[in-house]
Amino acid sequence: MESSDYHQDLALLEWQIELGALEAIGDLPVNRYEVPAAVEKPKAAAPATPAGVPVPQQAKVDAVAIAEQAAAAAGTLEELRAAMAAFEHCDLKKGARNLVFSDGIPGARVMLVGEAPGRDEDRAGKPFVGRAGQLLDRMLAAIDMGRDHAEAPVYITNVLPWRPPQNRDPKPEEIAMMKPFLLRHIALAKPQVLVIVGNWSCQALLGKRGITRLRGAWTEAGGVPALPMFHPAYLLRSPEFKREAWADLLSLKAKLANG
Repeated sequence: MESSDYHQDLALLEWQIELGALEAIGDLPVNRYEVPAAVEKPKAAAPATPAGVPVPQQAKVDAVAIAEQAAAAAGTLEELRAAMAAFEHCDLKKGARNLVFSDGIPGARVMLVGEAPGRDEDRAGKPFVGRAGQLLDRMLAAIDMGRDHAEAPVYITNVLPWRPPQNRDPKPEEIAMMKPFLLRHIALAKPQVLVIVGNWSCQALLGKRGITRLRGAWTEAGGVPALPMFHPAYLLRSPEFKREAWADLLSLKAKLANG
C-alpha cells in the first residue's frame, strides 16, 4: 500500500510540474480573491545614523523673513536689483531666463506696478514689451506721458520679477515673498503716484482683488496715492472697457496737474 501511495504521489507531482507548478508555497490553501480588512501602509526607512545619535530635523526656511532682511539692506535701486537676483527661495527663478526689474526713468513722478513678466518680457528682461506693453505705451502717450518722455516720464516694475510657467497666475506664497522687495522698490523710487495695473497687483499692494470694482478709485499703497487700473492685456481681450481705462488715465493726469 505504501509503495502504491508513493508512486501515485510521485505521478501527481510530475503532472503538476508539467502544468508549470515549480514551487510549493505553503501547506494551506490561500484565497487570492479575499479582500483584506486593511492595508498596512509602508513605513519610511529610518535614516542611517550612529547608534544613540538623534536624527537632525531640517529647519523650515522663512522665505518672507529672508526677503524682508535682504530688501531692507538695499540702499539703492542697484543694490535692490542685486538682492533680488541673489534671492534663491522663489522657484520661479529656476525657470526664467531673465530677472525683469524695471524700465523707464527712476525718480519719475508716476510708478506703474504690473503683475508678472510674460514670454516677451522674460526674453527682453524688461516689463511690458509685448502686445500689452505696446498698448500701455499708447495709453500713456494719449496723456503726454511715456517711459522716456522728456517732461513726463514714468517708471515701471512688476510684483514678480520672474515669469510664471505658461503665464499662470501668481501663487500667494510667491506674492508674499516678493512683496518686501516691491515695497522697498517703491520706497527707493520715491514716486508721487502709483498706478496699480491689474488684479494681482491689487492683491499684492491692497490685499484684495476685483479690478472692475477697484479701478478708478484712488487709494493708498506703500504710503503713496494709488490708482488701480485695468491691465492692458485685459483691454486687449475686452476692448469694451477701454472707455473706463480712458477715464482712469484722465483721472491720473488731473491728479498730477493738481500736485
